[in-house]
Amino acid sequence: MARFRKPKPFSVLLKTIAPDKLMSLLARYGATNEAGEYLHWDKFIWRVEKGIDEEAAWVATKFARKAIAKPVTLLTADSPEQSFSYCIPDSLFAQLHYIDKVTGGGHTISDSPFITSREKDRYLVKNLMIEEAITSSQLEGASTTRKVAKEMLESNRKPTDKSEQMIFNNFLLMKKALERKDEPLSIELILELHAIATYKAIDNDAVSGELRVDNTVTVADMYNEVAHQPPCASTLKERLQDLCTFANACDDSADSKHFMHPLVKAIILHFMVGYIHPFGDGNGRTARALFYWSMLKAGYWLFEYISISKLIQEKRSDYGAAYIYTETDDFDLTYFIYHQVDIVTKAVNSLHSYIESKKSDFYQFMEWVDKSPVLKGLKRGQLEILKEAVKQPGKIFTAKQVSIELDVNENTARSYLNQLANEQLLMASKQKGNKTIAYLAPAGLRERFEV
Repeated sequence: MARFRKPKPFSVLLKTIAPDKLMSLLARYGATNEAGEYLHWDKFIWRVEKGIDEEAAWVATKFARKAIAKPVTLLTADSPEQSFSYCIPDSLFAQLHYIDKVTGGGHTISDSPFITSREKDRYLVKNLMIEEAITSSQLEGASTTRKVAKEMLESNRKPTDKSEQMIFNNFLLMKKALERKDEPLSIELILELHAIATYKAIDNDAVSGELRVDNTVTVADMYNEVAHQPPCASTLKERLQDLCTFANACDDSADSKHFMHPLVKAIILHFMVGYIHPFGDGNGRTARALFYWSMLKAGYWLFEYISISKLIQEKRSDYGAAYIYTETDDFDLTYFIYHQVDIVTKAVNSLHSYIESKKSDFYQFMEWVDKSPVLKGLKRGQLEILKEAVKQPGKIFTAKQVSIELDVNENTARSYLNQLANEQLLMASKQKGNKTIAYLAPAGLRERFEV
């Protein structure tokens, strides 16, 4: 991929474009192109029609954007005179409306015997928190396989290396964001989230839960060149206090003078932690946690179940480009907002597909239960164990792991497993030198239901 092409400063271009040439283009160019795309100069120059001056077309586009731009006066860039701004063109407004529509009401999750409040926790929250914990860590360099990472979190096993520690930390981080969602944002809370994210998993001689004290940290691009020089360390406390004021402002109420969509606010909060880069390491993990905190605080409870990091990871270069586009074009946050709204849209759609898949699995399993004389006398917890055993022949269950999965005490979990072993639906074994009894899911388990 070629290096990014940066636009000339708007003030410079204005002096070089003849007024008559510009006037003929003002009605032709809007904030987005006909496809609703909000293009940076890097891509814009390739979409200008033949015979039209590219820079004149860009100036016309910039005028259209400035006409609908909203300043974020609390948040400054390189100097107090340079503030961030953003636009909500129609194509972005449509995406925000779609997200509001498909995340509102919660009927997709709750209107089914498949889901009770406890089962929401087991089927959705934990699985998706695990997903977010793993992929968010992989974005920062964790190398543990998904299978091993999932086993660690599901069994509550202690991390054995730095990669596992990062994943374990991120799992706790997501839980903390949910736990603190009703509190206002403060520098203390930001430091607490960072401390959780980086516990025993931090680089660059940084300290968990402490702001950086120098200006040695930079952000590199794919060519290992400096893409961003964070603001001076001496300004961090003031910048973070302004960020907290921004996050805590009630600007989504009916009587708000300056409405800001909650998703837009959460995305800007995410961006600003990356831009300010208040820590020597762990900024990305902290930024994504604050995004979730902001959405949950705004009442978007469905975001408890939405994972964005996997989709960011799949096109990580686009994530980095959205940051660079903002910083190289008058600190226009719209580029990053479009990118993240697209990520959220895909994440919401993935959640709905995930729920439908879980429902399908559950209903199929319950059909087996209805038809099987072997299964009819079993408790719900035992059926949950067998459902996993059917899907994963060879899986090993222990009383401790099942107690965590089903939210029951170990004695209850052990009784579930022992009865299944007595019915020859699981195979119990004890290894030498280990008091723990392991229960193995045998092959061909489904056929046994029909006995």
